[in-house]
Amino acid sequence: MAKCGVCYRQCEIPEDGRGFCGVRGCINGTIRPLNYGKITSIALDPIEKKPLSMYMPGSLILSVGSYGCNLRCPFCQNYDISWSDYAYKLEDDARFMSPEELAGMARMYKNQGNIGVAFTYNEPLIGYEYVRDTARLVHDRSMKNVLVTNGMASLDVLKELIPHIDAMNIDLKSFTDYFYDELILGNRKMVMNFIKEAVKHCHVELTTLIIPRENDTVREMELLSSWIASLEDVYGGKSGKDIPLHISRFFPRFNMTDREPTSVDLVYKLADVARKELTNVFTGNC
Repeated sequence: MAKCGVCYRQCEIPEDGRGFCGVRGCINGTIRPLNYGKITSIALDPIEKKPLSMYMPGSLILSVGSYGCNLRCPFCQNYDISWSDYAYKLEDDARFMSPEELAGMARMYKNQGNIGVAFTYNEPLIGYEYVRDTARLVHDRSMKNVLVTNGMASLDVLKELIPHIDAMNIDLKSFTDYFYDELILGNRKMVMNFIKEAVKHCHVELTTLIIPRENDTVREMELLSSWIASLEDVYGGKSGKDIPLHISRFFPRFNMTDREPTSVDLVYKLADVARKELTNVFTGNC
């Protein structure tokens, strides 16, 4: 048995077992990412889809995903590769790509406008070793690395990755412990600590999906945006007020089909609330 230190769960994993995320396993008493190099999704995407609106806009980026996640969002749009019960079915069919192969593919697409690699689709931090190893090689080829993450990982994981990451989009899914603890089985404090440190080291944009009757009040947006604005030592000599926030519209999906899509008017209203604290607020799915 060995303990995994990636997120707050600190899973005690028995020999040949797996942690909550479904991909970190114990082999010969050592924790290893069982999804290392196993790719389920790959596409050349506009960088705005990550979403990143203020980092190299107009660029394309080779976006890759594996499987597994350390959250259980009932509204997940990629549940088939993120929720362990579904992701296991893809394990044997996933395509193995070594870090060298993926970095080489990124370089091959450079003449089509590709700027590098985005680690996205599922949660990349549960397989951070592959991100680290690949991102080093992408940098060696003078290209960029982007991380799209839920931010629920330890600062030790961030410390290993940050020298190799140029930009991140991090979900700040809510500003209540209930939302994290009960709805998505996460830990808000860990995510906030991750964001607080990440903004010091690279370009960071944040995303909040507005879900009716869950995180859609003016008061919560006031608290969330005020906290972002209070962040210090932001990369590039900026302030917390300059950190971009994407406020996105929810649509019923997966295990959350018991409510209507978020009102467009409400998304715009909450964006105006956030703009009282933040300079760069964007709306999505509207």
